[in-house]
Formats: sequence, structure tokens, C-alpha cells
Amino acid sequence: MGHAQDFETLVERHRREIQVHCYRMLGSVADAEDLTQETFLRAWKGRDGFEGRASVRTWLYRIATNACLDVLARRPRRVLPDQLGPAGEPDGPIAAVDLPWLEPYPDRLLEGAAPDETGAVVIERETIELAYLAALQYLPPRQRAALVLRDVLGWPAKETAAALDTSVASANSALQRARATLRERLPARRAEWTVGEPSAEETALLKRFIAAYEDGDPAAVARLLHQDAQAIMPPYPLWFGNRASIVRALSLSMDPASPHCVGRFRMRPVRANRQPAVATYLRRPEEHDHRWFGVTLLTIEDGLITAMAAFESATAAAWGLPETWPEHEPA
Repeated sequence: MGHAQDFETLVERHRREIQVHCYRMLGSVADAEDLTQETFLRAWKGRDGFEGRASVRTWLYRIATNACLDVLARRPRRVLPDQLGPAGEPDGPIAAVDLPWLEPYPDRLLEGAAPDETGAVVIERETIELAYLAALQYLPPRQRAALVLRDVLGWPAKETAAALDTSVASANSALQRARATLRERLPARRAEWTVGEPSAEETALLKRFIAAYEDGDPAAVARLLHQDAQAIMPPYPLWFGNRASIVRALSLSMDPASPHCVGRFRMRPVRANRQPAVATYLRRPEEHDHRWFGVTLLTIEDGLITAMAAFESATAAAWGLPETWPEHEPA
């Protein structure tokens, strides 16, 4: 493995899945990209110590896990607004807060992840959706690592303990505590959400959702929401806990006569964290083109939207989209 080109050929096929692993551990697309590079750098520097007793894939996961643990030791956990306090009510402009927010992950980056040596799928939708990632953030770093290695990657206890440089008993104890915390933090009706490949019903709902936003029609949006729907909007800590609050907020931001009107929206369907989502562009008052605004993930249950998670921090480049949507270009 001494030649640089041979090394790159050997490890490059694992880049996407290592990046997804780092994302699960860290909750940030940018951090995952950085730690993937750090993993390959550490692997290159330590290549002479690779003896072939484990596969290259296992070796890279072990390096990546410990690189992530080094980062987590000095950084706070990533959060979502609904983890910070109770729901509120809209009342004019909301101030953004600089916190380590959890970030969404584009499905276009998931598609490049290779299967493992057995041909098994390494990115199941249950372990990449936003609710799962949010629950993972509650786990201390080593518990998080133990759970991801055992329950996501399917590693045996002995291999997990070796990766974490601990005993099998300690690794199993960390796993059991992590599973207990996850049971408390995951939504009770998670299995009923619409996930995976989009259905015809979901596609039709997305079209109606986009039309309602582009028409600036809060009442039309309301007809698509469950009465207990929730909406979060990082980097804003205020979040809404029911349909009425969401519609009041939209009325303030969509009405051209409102002093709080943000402008007009254009949207296109995308996918993020194996969930339906929309990429959003905003034309602010007195501007000509629609400019990138962010990505909103939707949770759908029984044909209605039960949760909206709008991320202004998401970058257009991560979704392979342009920064502007000129007014003359059709949807």
C-alpha cells in the first residue's frame, strides 16, 4: 500500500460511506467532509502499520470513528430548536442565534455510498433520517460510537471494543445505555412516517405544498398540515407547535402588506436524509432574482405534513443547485 496512486484507488471507493459515518457521528455535512479528509490523511500516514488482519473498510471506519471522537471531545452537541425550549408564537421578526445546529444531508451524496463487502446496504433510511440524527446527539461520544458501530454497521462486540480501545464489557455497557436513551428520544410513531421512495400521493402533496408557497397562500399551506404539525427553522430558536401558529407566522412573512413580509418564494423538490424536501429560493422585496434560501425537510403521515424543518444554513452547492434562480427561468 506504499504507492500513493495504489492507496488512493484502494480507499477512494469507501469515501461516501465514510463521509456518511462521520455525518452520523457529527451531525454536520461540512464537518463530515473535513473528517473524511482527516481519516484518509491519518490512513496514509499510518499505512505501514496496516497488517491486513481486517479489511481496508474496517480499518478506515476505525480511523474515522476515532477522528470523530477527537472532535466531539472538544465540541458541544448539535441541536434543533425544539430541543431548546417550549414552542412559541409568531410576533414579528425572529433573531437568529449562533449555535451548533444539526444539519440536513443531501440524498445525492448518499447515492454514492458503496455496499459493504457482503453486498449489504450500508445506508438504511431509519439510520439517516433527521429524527434519528437528532436523537443521536443526546448520546455521549463513546456511547454514540458504540451504537453506530453495533446497530448501524452491524459490527460484533469484539470488533467494536477494539475500535474504541476498550473492553467488550465496557463497549456493551455503552451500547445498552445508548439504546435506552434512543428509545426515549425517538418519536413514538416514527414507523408511520412517509420515507423511502416517493409515492404518487407524496409527489402530489409536494406539488400542492410548492404551489401554496409560491402563491403566497397560507390558507392553502394550512390545508396540507396536521393540526399538531411542528415547524423548526434553524438558526432561529423559536419554533411552532401547531398548525395555527405556523399559519400565523406564514401570514406575517407572505403578506406583501405586512411590514414583516420576506418576499416571494420559488421551490423545487429534492431529497434529504431519505425524506421528502424542497429547495427554496427567495426573492426579497425590491430584488429581481430569487436567491438561495435553504432546504426544508417534510415529515408526512397519513397524507398530511406533521413536521417542517427549514434549514437556512444548508448550502446550494451541497444539493448541486445554483445560488440564484433568475425570474425568467421556468420552474
